[in-house]
Amino acid sequence: MKVLILSCNTGQGHNSAGLAVKEELERREIPCEMKDALSFARGHASRTISGAYIGMATKAPSLFGGLYRLGGVISSHKRKSPVYYANTRYARPLKDYIEEQGFTAVVTPHLFPAETLTYLKRRGELSVPCYAIATDYTCIPFWEETELTGYFLPHKDLIPEFAGKGLPREKLFPTGLPVSERYLVRMEKQEARKRLGLSETAPVFLVMTGSMGFGDISSFTLDLLLTCPKEASIVILTGNNEPLKAKIDKDFAQERRVRTVPFTKEVALYMDACDVLLSKPGGLTSTEAAVKMVPLVHTRPIPGCETKNARFFSSRGLSLFAEEPKEAAKAAALLAGNQALQEQMRVRQKEGIPRDAAGAVVSFLLEREAK
Repeated sequence: MKVLILSCNTGQGHNSAGLAVKEELERREIPCEMKDALSFARGHASRTISGAYIGMATKAPSLFGGLYRLGGVISSHKRKSPVYYANTRYARPLKDYIEEQGFTAVVTPHLFPAETLTYLKRRGELSVPCYAIATDYTCIPFWEETELTGYFLPHKDLIPEFAGKGLPREKLFPTGLPVSERYLVRMEKQEARKRLGLSETAPVFLVMTGSMGFGDISSFTLDLLLTCPKEASIVILTGNNEPLKAKIDKDFAQERRVRTVPFTKEVALYMDACDVLLSKPGGLTSTEAAVKMVPLVHTRPIPGCETKNARFFSSRGLSLFAEEPKEAAKAAALLAGNQALQEQMRVRQKEGIPRDAAGAVVSFLLEREAK
């Protein structure tokens, strides 16, 4: 077996899911490679498309949400959308690469390459099995117009929704959403804080803004300072958004309780160190937190699939959800001070979210390869 993983840089969650599968393949010594699907397109398509996507999501979230809703209206398993046709433009070089490198399976955690693979499959130009990983707790628009070998879903409760959109039920496999193995282990809170230079006694509230650095975090930080215990520390992960970090650092230059952290590979360690995590409801981050069994408050989402992620989690007791910043700050303070509520949430996270999804995906690929 040799596996190609295709992702796109329109948000780190897709890449993280792909990397988790790659990590598991490498652990089992199975040849694999991960590529940006848009790198097969001409010119600077990857940078242009990813930049436009991230810019709209962070600077014009209402427009982003409107386009998401429009996609839901026009999306259909009976016809193909402009998204599909746009992704056919790099089909030939992608097909050539798959054949030249001898890949025997393709896995994608992103819609765009799934559309390209569908185009090749429909034309009879690609024979290797191709699988998609859904990275949100809903069937996003346009999944139903893809035609792949199978679909790995984050949760079994999503099967009716995906099947209702026209995807064959027999192709839906609820493995869970793959996360890196570092989220499968937990370091003692005091040790994690010591390694990160955080107070070992004061409550720690971790604020995650996603790789894009989404939201009016300065105002939200003030809400937290006014609501949470006076001795609490607030750690804000600002992702790749340098202007956001600079603004928070300026606004709270005299406030020792606030610390900003740019893009970091130590997210798992920060989760171990915190008492409560406040995060926009990205599918991957939410799954990582649940696998870590971290008390979780979902904050204002990017309109669209993140809203549905938050509702999926909160309706099952896997998180608390508050769209308004002041209410989110109150929810965090409540959760931090209520050990029984924390424990109840941890139990539901442990029981409700599959832990070793990457292992399940790879085992599935091996079983199908052997048939």
